[in-house]
Amino acid sequence: MKRKTMDGNEAAAYASYAFTEVATIYPITPSSPMAEHVDTWAANGMKNIFGQSVRLMEMQSEAGACGAMHGSLEAGALTTSYTASQGLMLMVPPLYRISGQLLPGVIHVAARTVGTSAFSIFGDHSDVMACRQTGFAQLASSCVQECMDLAAVAHLCAIQSRVPFMHFFDGFRTSHEIQKIDVLDYGDLANMVDREALARFRANALNSEHPLMRSTVINPDTAFQLREAVNPYYDAVPGIVEDYLSRMSALTGRDYRLFNYYGDPEAEQVVVAMGSVSGCLQEVVRYLNEQGRRVGFLQVRLYRPFSAKHFLAALPESCRRLTVLDRTKEPGAGGEPLYKDVCSVLQQGNRPVQVLGGRYGLSSKDTTPAQMIAVYDNMAGEQKDRFTVGITDDVTFHSLPVGENVVTAGGQTISCKFWGLGSDGTVGANKNSIKIIGDNTDQYVQAYFEYDTKKSGGVTKSHLRFGHTPILSTYYVTMADFIACHNQSYIAKYDIVNELKEGGAFLLNCNWSDADLEVRLPNKVKRLLAERKARFYTIDANAAAEAIGLGNRTNSVLQAAFFQLSGVLPVDQAVDYMKAAIQKTYGRKGDKVVQMNCAAVDAGLAGLHEITVPAAWANLPDEPEAADTASPWYVRTVMRAVNAQKGDSLPVSAFRDAADGSVPMSTSKYEKRGFASHVASWLPENCVGCNLCSLMCPHAAIRPFLLNEEEVQKAPAGYVTREAKGRGFEGLRFRIQADPLDCTGCGTCAAACIAKEKAIVMRPIEEEMPQQLCWDYSLTLSPKENPMNKFTVKGSQYEQPLLEFSGACAGCGETPYMKLLTQLFGERMVVANATGCTQAWGFSVPSYPYTTKPNGRGPALSNSLFENNAEYSLGMVLSVRQQRLRLQR
Repeated sequence: MKRKTMDGNEAAAYASYAFTEVATIYPITPSSPMAEHVDTWAANGMKNIFGQSVRLMEMQSEAGACGAMHGSLEAGALTTSYTASQGLMLMVPPLYRISGQLLPGVIHVAARTVGTSAFSIFGDHSDVMACRQTGFAQLASSCVQECMDLAAVAHLCAIQSRVPFMHFFDGFRTSHEIQKIDVLDYGDLANMVDREALARFRANALNSEHPLMRSTVINPDTAFQLREAVNPYYDAVPGIVEDYLSRMSALTGRDYRLFNYYGDPEAEQVVVAMGSVSGCLQEVVRYLNEQGRRVGFLQVRLYRPFSAKHFLAALPESCRRLTVLDRTKEPGAGGEPLYKDVCSVLQQGNRPVQVLGGRYGLSSKDTTPAQMIAVYDNMAGEQKDRFTVGITDDVTFHSLPVGENVVTAGGQTISCKFWGLGSDGTVGANKNSIKIIGDNTDQYVQAYFEYDTKKSGGVTKSHLRFGHTPILSTYYVTMADFIACHNQSYIAKYDIVNELKEGGAFLLNCNWSDADLEVRLPNKVKRLLAERKARFYTIDANAAAEAIGLGNRTNSVLQAAFFQLSGVLPVDQAVDYMKAAIQKTYGRKGDKVVQMNCAAVDAGLAGLHEITVPAAWANLPDEPEAADTASPWYVRTVMRAVNAQKGDSLPVSAFRDAADGSVPMSTSKYEKRGFASHVASWLPENCVGCNLCSLMCPHAAIRPFLLNEEEVQKAPAGYVTREAKGRGFEGLRFRIQADPLDCTGCGTCAAACIAKEKAIVMRPIEEEMPQQLCWDYSLTLSPKENPMNKFTVKGSQYEQPLLEFSGACAGCGETPYMKLLTQLFGERMVVANATGCTQAWGFSVPSYPYTTKPNGRGPALSNSLFENNAEYSLGMVLSVRQQRLRLQR
């Protein structure tokens, strides 16, 4: 078999393509890349095992996609879909129909949290668990390799059994994790198909040459019996899956069973779980076994139908205490789904085993070895049931105490971590690096990318591992051999260096000299660098990229620096591979772009500057932190912690008042992210007072202000104003003021300026920081009646924007319209938001950009789904009209 570096979505899509004739799809994060791959391959003429390209159709919603899937299967084509979360929920009614008619469709699910009081695009099992009653068989993959192997098994089993299959894996943790895997050969897969079963499926299709009827309406006298008539098909599924798993094991050399057991054969304490936590649990079991503890782990692959016979056969007879881990929460239930299944099976088998249940990892909460050790410690000690692990529950006290993290991975694994700025190219460069190493060496590789909810400008963390043995560590890198910080503003905000191993390398991208570093580096960072005996380097990648003509795209510069410092590949080889990748990626854009990026690689090697870490740094005390007493409780307690990347440490009590999803307004103004390298600066002598810069600003970070004479006199030094001209402006002065710490550096304001000599220019943020005092003063000015008609371009900008400092991408084209709406109608707005970009930049934890007027009035907003936005807003209209009629009466 050939090996290739890919993520879980691509692996599942590749295997599914082999068996798919028709794909009916609707995109939803994090499953969308599966359908995108299928679409691309079909467009390029790639053939499935039947010698055809897949016929793909994008529908109007997931409900439509599943309805079309049902129809396609009815007419005799093997049909596939890909989805997650709310999308899977919209498919539920047709799922019952497909399974009820024994149609061999397959749905691949990048399992994701179902939205409740809030939305999350990240992964757990709440969506697939809500479908366990639909009649679809459910097969769980735990890693990228299994995504390929078990995706194929799902299709093969569906064809032979006639039972449709739902193949699922953890959203983001597995769907977007990159690994080097063995790629299945389509010829091998074609040989495994039960051709007779396939012929029977096609012969049973709706066809006017041999017509039949299905989907009748039945009465109580026969309905019960009809439902029970499917039992033989479901009874046969475990045996069919077992057979195909055995054949896949023989083909690949990997051991696949319905339930795979790992650990001491005489284990007394066993954990049962499925999904991506399996890799972590295998590491922990090996670690504890080496310490002499008799523990084990039982991995579930076939979840529906749940085979009692196979489960009991796999569970060691020695087991006396068992913990079942569920990655979902069912409020009000006596236990989560997998826990209840295991309890039922043990009762049927008359096995005297104590069963404990726990929840972990909801919404992709990182699941660490320390947490899994706490689960085993709980079995050996307190034996708390229905617990949570990975959070601190100080409200209902269900959580387990978790100790310090431990290293359970193999000693030869090299771990790297990169802190980047959303849209700066860090993630793309690391994907490129992982493919270079995976595809050109014999090393195993793993890459996982952690994002916050900002569209861009937020924090990205890239977790990379390399080694000569398979990598099972399905959790974040917390002790790294190499760490890179690609944005200098991060070094004082986040606890970055604390994750560096002793003797590791730390790279800081900054424009600071050695003298600047002495002043700007926090004492804690200096002390950690000295204590860890770190190799410390700096590079000014921004200046290098700008000099070459790449603007703020520093990815090629920093990628080269990584290869120089990490030692993962010989530098000469790495440079050749990088430049070949550049040619492949940018060749269509012309030789000039290719040459600029190749020059960036050379600049990354030449621009590294090693810093000698003084021994005296090891004795430096932390600087005292200023106490924040002025900010609201939510900002001090929740927002500050989340923005410092410490949200995992918040207890349940911090969210007691937000249980219904309600959050405070007007919190984005407290963030002051200050990540832009260049920000807007006003040149008053050139300004024509058109206010277009304010109108076009996506983040409300530049605004016009009017001052009376008294306010002019109280203004801070350097607060230059101009005479405000026009009827109604008598006695007033005018100023355009930018907010350096909230400006995203997009330059939209400068581009919009119509002055002959530009009145708005972009300058380095260090030069503009004195303007922050001017911005703060501007916000204290007394409200003034708008001298102009607010329904004009210029006049609208004298109204307070009630959308400010959102999480939108720099230069966003959506937010200026919404901001303008709030200026015109904000005090009377009720907003039915549609899930999508407006949800990401307007509703993303922990800061909320919608605000209010001084009188407390402003937009009221909420959200239902993406597909039902019109219906949701119609419901609001009907409600308001009815309430108005009641008031009139």
